[in-house]
Formats: sequence, C-alpha cells, structure tokens
Amino acid sequence: MLLLLINILVLVTGLILLVKGSDYFVKSASSIAKSLGVSEFVIGLTLVAVGTSIPELASCVAASLAQSSGIVIGNIVGSNIANIALIVGCAAILSVVKTDTEMLKRDGYIMMFAAILFLVLAFDLQLSKIEAVILILFYVAYVLFLFEDKSKYEGKFYFKEYIDYFFRFKYVKSINQRVKNGINNRSSGKKQSNEIAANGISRDVLILVFSGIAVIIGARYFIEEAIFFAELFQVPDTFIGITLVAVGTSLPELMVTISAARKGYGNIAIGNVIGSNITNIFLILGISALIFPLEITRISLSLTIPFMIFITAVLLWFINTHWEIRKIEGIALIFLYVIFLILLFTLNIPS
Repeated sequence: MLLLLINILVLVTGLILLVKGSDYFVKSASSIAKSLGVSEFVIGLTLVAVGTSIPELASCVAASLAQSSGIVIGNIVGSNIANIALIVGCAAILSVVKTDTEMLKRDGYIMMFAAILFLVLAFDLQLSKIEAVILILFYVAYVLFLFEDKSKYEGKFYFKEYIDYFFRFKYVKSINQRVKNGINNRSSGKKQSNEIAANGISRDVLILVFSGIAVIIGARYFIEEAIFFAELFQVPDTFIGITLVAVGTSLPELMVTISAARKGYGNIAIGNVIGSNITNIFLILGISALIFPLEITRISLSLTIPFMIFITAVLLWFINTHWEIRKIEGIALIFLYVIFLILLFTLNIPS
C-alpha cells in the first residue's frame, strides 16, 4: 500500500513538473527570443504554435525513447478526443462559443485531414520514419500557410489551397523569405536588441534552464509511472495513454480554454484546441515516430482513431450550426466523452 502511494505521488509530481515547467519554459523562451531581436514570426512558429502542446511533446518523446508506442499513440489520440469532447464541451457550457467560416474551411478541415491521414498511415499497424517526415512536413507547411497573405485566398477553398501549397513545395520559398526578413530585421535592430538583452536576460535564461530540466524530469517520471500502473493493473499501455496520460497532458489546454470562455473569448479557446489537435498529429506524432518507429495496436485502429475522427466531424458540424457552439452542444460533447470512456473500460481489448 505504501509503495502504491509513493508511485501515485511520483506520478502526480511528474505531471505537475511537466505542466508547470512547460508553462515557464514557453514564457522565458519567448522573452529571450524577443530580447535577442528574433522576429515575431520565428517566435510564433517555434514557441507559441506548440506552447500548450509541450506536455504532449515531452511525454511522447519520453515514451518513444522508452519504446512504449502505446503510450505515444494513446496520448495523441486521447488528447485530441479530450480537447474536443471535454475542453470544447466545458467552454460551450461556460459561454456560447462563436465560430466563423475560416475556422471551419481552413483549420477545421485541416484538422479532419490530419485525423484521416493518421488512420490511413495506421492501416499497416506501424508508423515508419518516412511517414514521420511526411507528417512533420505537413505541419511546417500548415504553420507557414497561416502566415500567407489572406487576400490571395479570398473567396477560395482554404483547404484545397493548403494541399496545393504543400504539394507544390511553396513553403520552401516561404521559409527562405522569412529567414531573409528575420536576418534583415535582426541586423537593423541589433543595437536596440543588445541593450534590451543586457537587462534581465540572465533571469530568463535561468528560468529557461530550470523549467527545461523540470519538463524533462517530469516527463520521464510521469511516463515511467504511467507504464508502471499499466503493468500493475494489467491493462494495455495504449489504454493508460488514452486516459491518464492524455487527460494529464491536456491540462494546459483545459486551463486556457476555461479562462478564455469565462472572459467571453470562446473563439480563442476553440482556436487553441483546433491548433493543438493539428500540432499533436502532424508535429508530435511525427517527431515521436522519427525517434523510434511506432507500432499501432488494434484497439487504436478499430476504436480510438475512428472515434477521434467521429468526434472531429461532430465538432465541425457544431461549428457550422448557427456559427456558434451552444450549451446543449457542449453537454452533448461531454456526454460523448463519457460514452467513449465507458467503451474503453468495457471493451479493454488487449494490445
């Protein structure tokens, strides 16, 4: 009993270090980048875009290094389901979430495309390093596509333009332009940047180092304990990844969403969820599979990934109803999440 309590304590401590460490890491890294004159584009691309997904990234990398594919896949799929059903559901209950056509036609459809692509790649029950590279390239193209001049796509189908942008390698040209602009901006503002950097940058560096260590330690022990409990209760590590790890690493999104919804900024909350889901599949799954090829369990192929696609379709439908997500729809999302958990506990198919 004492040993079990110690393991629970280590699990919770690891999760706290992971979540809070990620928060301070993003803030300090962003502050340092601004002090050094790094362009807003680079900060957005590298930090803000993946800010709330750092817990998923750290835990998935730790699980991949431990060659625990089930934790990685379960975390990604479980986080995406929780983001929609639990987090958007909570936001809609707290406040009516306003939506718009761009949210649906660009980001929403790309989120659905990412989920379907994941299912297609999973049919052979593994994710190879080549497939990992493809996923990462889709993420790079997506982020760069967001920074394109919107007037060029006025009246056009955003998703079609994104696919064209990817397969014509237009993002390579965008990267070259952004890098050149970043270098020019850095040169022109060098003196001012140096003056800013001299004041207080050491504090940010210290916070960055300690928060980075906290994230690494937190991710390691959190994943180790998650695997321990999977073995203790004799359940597949995929099951632990979908429930315990997924909900734990989704806490930053949940906090951001509840805060935004309470202040009446529900659209920010749903934007954060959609962006996080795209990041989880394209970037985090890609990096994890690049470190070590991932094995896909049959429960993922038969239940969890299809359910992720289903709940994504439900969200897109709700976005399109009166261009808002109402309280009753928020309750429906949470109800679907409960049904999903019941299915998991009932079936508990071995990996």
